[in-house]
This record gives sequence, C-alpha cells and structure tokens, in this order.
Amino acid sequence: MKIDELVENILKSYETDGGINKAGNENFPNRENVVAVLHDLQSLIFPGYKTAEELDSVNLRYVTGQRVNRIISLLTKEIEKALTYKSMQHDENSQIKDSHCFALAEKTSLAMVEEIPEIRRLARLDAIAAFNGDPAAKSGDEVIVSYPGLEAIIVYRISHFLHECGVPVIPRIMSEHVHGKTGIDIHPGAKIGESFFIDHGTGVVIGETSVIGNNVKIYQGVTLGALSVKKSLKNTKRHPTIEDNVTIYANATILGGETVIGKNSVIGGNSWITESVNNAKS
Repeated sequence: MKIDELVENILKSYETDGGINKAGNENFPNRENVVAVLHDLQSLIFPGYKTAEELDSVNLRYVTGQRVNRIISLLTKEIEKALTYKSMQHDENSQIKDSHCFALAEKTSLAMVEEIPEIRRLARLDAIAAFNGDPAAKSGDEVIVSYPGLEAIIVYRISHFLHECGVPVIPRIMSEHVHGKTGIDIHPGAKIGESFFIDHGTGVVIGETSVIGNNVKIYQGVTLGALSVKKSLKNTKRHPTIEDNVTIYANATILGGETVIGKNSVIGGNSWITESVNNAKS
C-alpha cells in the first residue's frame, strides 16, 4: 500500500470517528501549551530550582518579566479556548462572542500572575512542613528540588486558583500532568489549608470535595474518597473533611462527605473509615 493510501485511510478515520483537535478558539485547550504554562508558573514560585538557567541579581528581573509575559500570552489563549468550548457544549446553536471570552481569559491570566506571591507564601509553608515533618530531609532546598509531595501541592495550589476562577478543563490538565509525574492525585476542587505535607506520596488520592485544614500530614496510599460515585451526586459534598493538626498514616481510606476527622486525630495505617472521628487515635 502506498503512502498516499495510508494517509487517506487515516484521514477517513478522522471523518468517521472524530477525535481530532484542530487549531482555533472553538476547539479544546492544547495540553502541551498548558503544561508549558504550568512549568513557567512553577519556576516563578521557586526560581532557579526547576530549570537550567542561572539566575543572579542582574538578570532576575529580566527573566521574571519574560516569564510573566509568556504566561499571560499563552494562558490567555488556552483559557479562551476552554471558555469558548464550554459555551458551545452548553448550546451548540449559540453565537459565542470571542471578544468576551478573550477579555475574561486575559483577566483570569492576569489574576493568576497576581496570585503568585500568595501561592509562594503557601508553598514556603508547605516546604517548611515537609522539612520539619521528615527526619530524612537534610535541607529546605532538598525538599524544593526533590520531594514529589511538594510539587503535587504546588500544582494543586495553581490549579485550585484557576478552578475557583471558573476556568474549565485547564485545572484538570494540570492536576493530571503532575499526577502522572508523582503518583499523587489531588483534584483542583479540593480545599486545602496551610502547611500541608504529603510524605512519600505515591498512591495518594484527594477527591474533589475534600476539605483539609492546617498542619495536616498524610502518607502514601491515603485515599480521601467518596462512598458513592453516582453521577447524580456530582454537586454534593462526597469527600471527607480533615480538620487541623491531623496525621493519616499509609494506606488509610477515609470515605464520605459527612465524615469528619477531628482536630489532632491520628489515623493508623490501613484503616477503613466511613464515620466521623473526634480527637482520637484510630
């Protein structure tokens, strides 16, 4: 079979089976572009740790400005796609005003960059929690460079902000990207307080409606999940609440939107919990 025939067969499959994402605002956000934006955002949070560039007092302002401009440009483009796509899904016959979607996308991108100092504050507290909570950690720099739990939390804090701004799709692309890298699955819709530490991390799952307080520490394999996964319950609180100063050891499973783990509780490894626990060692 000739090359032209092979190409033609593939093109026919596009027509019959779909699954092609063409360029243009009417189509889905591009995953590679979203990951590039995420990389730049991470580099703004801890400059010099995730890239090969050498920073000094002379070039820091230039590099930061360059990165900010790149984020605003590319993130605006991808958010505009996401907003337009969502609008078209709700009403295929509606005439979307591209200018409105662009204005909202640009506003959100600027707000994301404006939020960076606050995310940096939270990320610093998360890094300190990891250093203080892990006897194996030799320095804060080691935590920033190498701990998958911290990386997953930083990406969560970025994606959560966009989620709260009402941005479709893009927060999930970010969270699933870091999920693939770290084995830690945090839904952008979860609400997580300050000084959060995930030790080791592989297999951790934190569901969409989870609420986590301050100074919480969890280990690998922990699931904060739902008792039911029915689609009809998508707008209800399905995942547990973890209050301040709680430690949850490896492979514990805590399920249900009404389940509350009270302040200062310690949950043992391999526990299966579907009812509230108050200030206890389980």
